[in-house]
Amino acid sequence: MQTERVNKSILSPVEFLTRSLLVYPDKTAVVHGEKRFTYREFAERVYRLASALQKQGIGKGDKVAFICPNIPPMLEAHYGVPLIGAALVSINIRLAQAEVSYIVDHSDATVVVVDSEFAHLVKPEDLPKVKTYITVCDINDTVYFRGIEYEEFLATGSPEPVAAEIDSEDQLLSINYTSGTTGRPKGVMYHHRGAYLNAIGEVLESGLNASSVYLWTLPMFHCNGWCFTWGVTAVGATHVCLRAVIAKEVYRLIDKEDVSHLCAAPTVLIMMSTFPGATDVKMKRTLKIMTAGAPPAPTIIQNMEAIGADITHTYGLTEVYGPHSVCAWQPSWQDMGAGEKATMKSRQGVPYVVTHFMDVVDPKTMTPVARDGVSMGEVVMRGNNVMTGYYKDQEATATVFEGGWFHSGDLAVMHPDGYIQIMDRKKDIIISGGENISTVEVENVIYRHPDVQEVAVIPVPDDKWGEVPKAFIVPKPGSSPVVEDIIDFTRKHLARFKAPKYIEFGELPKTATGKIQKFKLRDREWQGRKRIN
Repeated sequence: MQTERVNKSILSPVEFLTRSLLVYPDKTAVVHGEKRFTYREFAERVYRLASALQKQGIGKGDKVAFICPNIPPMLEAHYGVPLIGAALVSINIRLAQAEVSYIVDHSDATVVVVDSEFAHLVKPEDLPKVKTYITVCDINDTVYFRGIEYEEFLATGSPEPVAAEIDSEDQLLSINYTSGTTGRPKGVMYHHRGAYLNAIGEVLESGLNASSVYLWTLPMFHCNGWCFTWGVTAVGATHVCLRAVIAKEVYRLIDKEDVSHLCAAPTVLIMMSTFPGATDVKMKRTLKIMTAGAPPAPTIIQNMEAIGADITHTYGLTEVYGPHSVCAWQPSWQDMGAGEKATMKSRQGVPYVVTHFMDVVDPKTMTPVARDGVSMGEVVMRGNNVMTGYYKDQEATATVFEGGWFHSGDLAVMHPDGYIQIMDRKKDIIISGGENISTVEVENVIYRHPDVQEVAVIPVPDDKWGEVPKAFIVPKPGSSPVVEDIIDFTRKHLARFKAPKYIEFGELPKTATGKIQKFKLRDREWQGRKRIN
């Protein structure tokens, strides 16, 4: 790291570990099953990883790919890799082998660390740039892949502190690949300053402190765990790792480890609230949950808060380090009924303390829309937590940065109180006979039906209107909803043209973070036809 000035130091999230090691050396930092690491032990493992990578010739500018679930090595990577000036490439474990190969190759990674359960995703013959393979054996004793085993690799390093090789706050820290719903995945570049500030933002907005216990229900590979990988460490809180999100295990760990915080997409909250034993859960303390990834229906928030959770809704994208805005609590909401309060809390809200800049504008003129809760425009952001750009894709970067703002692609309204509310993605909005229909608005109504567990609404072709709404519904276990009943229910709460014309029952395609993949439903429904809107 460059020589520091007396009145300025480089902001990097790796220094959060340095501080917590100093203040809480003997406090539990990481829990994974029966394993428990203190902050001293956690730091030593990070230093071993960093020095072992350096022995392999890895340093500034190099890329190290990790393909792991939420286990200690994945957390250690968030410190050991950027500490030596390299960039971490966290890869979605639910991708197909071809997608993983593309990301590893496109990112120019020369080291691949893979959990043995996901070794089948790595095809060495497709990866000529990779020089070193490391296998994590978290649930199996046998190495099912190639290269050295992770713990053996750590043993080649030193537990002594490693000097940070960070010359600038703008230095590349990580590359996170988008879901690739409109073509090849794009590599979103994060720098040290943005990650540091967004981690501080998570601490402020979620209320984390040294007594907090954070359960890893959110994938660490997703926006680097919304920067909670660093935020939890920043305050000396405890990380509780979780390989797979299963409701029974989530509730077991909440009870056993006295969990205070977790993050999850709305679909995970649905899984938790509909778990048969959910109403029997006795929270030892209020469970603070941050939800994002898709606009949560007020019904979902109300159901979770009924069992003792406190829901905070945030909004963002991979390109802004995860959450950028928060539905900040207002004292005036305290006396509202549960339903009205949930409706207020389902909005996407206002910028984080550390982000400041967000607006809803006409994307063509960049003029802010009226603050009337009706006029629709595109959400745009700028500031320290906007990505550096897309890796090796200047054209796509220039497009989303047009006009000096990051264009989210999300359509929203701005309410008179300054809170934004997402109405749809640009590509999801339904234009039926010239009328705009928000799929989110229709979904929120359908979620209120007693037999509906999950729903996704998309536009489907119609010879008369161009396109009309269709709802894909996952019924609640034991229920048998009827198409006509769902449509009639929707018409009672919305204008008739907004009600779905078609209903289909069954499972919904989702990403690893629980986001419903509407594009897969759209592709199927529009096969052989061109959508004009």
